[in-house]
Amino acid sequence: MERIDDIAKKLGLSEKDIFRYGDYIAKIENCPKGKKGKLILVTAINPTRFGEGKTTVSIALADAMRMIGLNSTLALREPSLGPVFGVKGGATGGGEAAILPQEEINLHFTGDFHAIESANNLLCAMIDNHLYFGNELNIDRQRIVFHRCMDMNDRALREIEISQEALKNNVARKEEFTITAASEIMSILCLAKDLKDLKRRLKKIIVAYSQTGQPIYAGDLKAENAMAILLKDAIKPNLVQTKFGTPALVHGGPFANISFGCNSILATKYALSLADFAITEAGFGCDLGGEKFLDLKCRQFSLNPSVVVLVASLRALIEHGQGTSKTQMLESGLKNLKKHIENLRNVFNRRVIVAINVFGGDSEKGLRQIEEFCQSLSCESARVYPFTQGGNGAIDLAKKVALLSQKPNKKLKFAYNLEDDIEKKITSLCQKVYGAKSVVFSSIAKDHIAKLEKLALNLPLVMAKTQYTLSSDEKDRFNENFNIYIQDVEIKNGAEFLLIKAGNISLMPGLPRVPNACKMKV
Repeated sequence: MERIDDIAKKLGLSEKDIFRYGDYIAKIENCPKGKKGKLILVTAINPTRFGEGKTTVSIALADAMRMIGLNSTLALREPSLGPVFGVKGGATGGGEAAILPQEEINLHFTGDFHAIESANNLLCAMIDNHLYFGNELNIDRQRIVFHRCMDMNDRALREIEISQEALKNNVARKEEFTITAASEIMSILCLAKDLKDLKRRLKKIIVAYSQTGQPIYAGDLKAENAMAILLKDAIKPNLVQTKFGTPALVHGGPFANISFGCNSILATKYALSLADFAITEAGFGCDLGGEKFLDLKCRQFSLNPSVVVLVASLRALIEHGQGTSKTQMLESGLKNLKKHIENLRNVFNRRVIVAINVFGGDSEKGLRQIEEFCQSLSCESARVYPFTQGGNGAIDLAKKVALLSQKPNKKLKFAYNLEDDIEKKITSLCQKVYGAKSVVFSSIAKDHIAKLEKLALNLPLVMAKTQYTLSSDEKDRFNENFNIYIQDVEIKNGAEFLLIKAGNISLMPGLPRVPNACKMKV
């Protein structure tokens, strides 16, 4: 690895612009304003259980661009400990396409997740402390909507009972945990433009409702300044490097299936101001992270990706298909790829290039079939070998991305209008992006929508649903005539979006039968 001072110099940053965490990690204290680079978004088809390599492709693409003489940098999310010890094993890439130091980034890194968790749980403690000392704000204990979080997959904490100690003023109540990556504080940190905006958003968090139905805010508990103290360093983007020495800004870590799935706006804007090409990734499939990146992040902060790289793999396309042979399954599964290409082109008005991530054992016949399919749609494609070859395995992709990005950028379109009513926005998103026949709202969702409409807030949507299919049922891979089931709608007032829960999605994942934790040693 190169020393972090040398990595900073590649971005035009001086020693005064960074705060070092040892020799290879730093936080960016100051970012000079100036040139604005081109934004390249990497997203994917609906993934299989182990993902299809968006992170490795993103890293390899950034490295490849430097290899062909272009000034590029990365903007990625931080890993959550839940997946590190669960199934995926981290979010630093792998093989020859990795960000370093891998173990430190995948574990405690610079403590950002711990700070977010602490700020979140401080607010929870202040809510219960307020209840204990008389409940001056008249909080309805049955309508507390801000919950504790923890950065670990732990299904046992999805629903618990607290305040059971026999103290004079204690009243037992139900509580639930979300994983830190799905917490509102995580979203606020990633969407805040600066410390002042962070405090503004923290103050606006709705923590509960009063007995008369009025919202109670974090500001009513005077919690925002103490929370901001815990987050004052966490809001600064982290600087590390790829195996090749490409600068990488790794900051924030919301999940894309249960949150908005993009790294912090500060990291993205820094990357754009420090390099000619900023490569960023949105989590899971294009129907989740990609949609939120375009509909929420780009709309809110006036971003406009020059090119969208859509990652696909032969193994995933086969799994998305039906048939008695792999050839038939691939032919059927290509419909998933087609839907995402059509969404990016027709719904969002983006230029698309398909990155075919090649895994060991992939058949040449299958790879050619994907290429010919892309060609039939007049869509560029390129094979990539990020894991085994790093940047060298993405040179063709880098050249095609650079060429496409030279064309005048198209105006970004969106899947729904912010001014529409909530049901119309949700229906538009589900039908346009997922291809749903119709949308079915539960009675709870309808009740909450009716109450939220009275607030007259034109907020964007963050859909929480399974990442494995376009529908809200993770087992429903092949049905093209499906409904989307909306179980609930919640307002995240500080993050300034509506969280839409579809199907049986949970904000606290569980560990698998044999978690990665069982296979680790120091």
